[in-house]
Amino acid sequence: MTYFTFKDEDGNAYGSFEVFHQNVGTWTDEDGEQHEDGPGWYWWACFPGCMPDGDLIGPFETRQEAIDDAQS
Repeated sequence: MTYFTFKDEDGNAYGSFEVFHQNVGTWTDEDGEQHEDGPGWYWWACFPGCMPDGDLIGPFETRQEAIDDAQS
């Protein structure tokens, strides 16, 4: 797990996101619905030490692809 900062088009930092690799896994959302995600790199909006503030995005083949997607 690694945290990064979102940046706007002027380079100003705001918020943060976490990038991580996971193998196939099952998780349950806040509505109790189960999801299964494939292996790969993922990101989600999240401050260190806090619960995610959004959906899991991915999978991506590389860590850099996940970072680039989050910052686009």
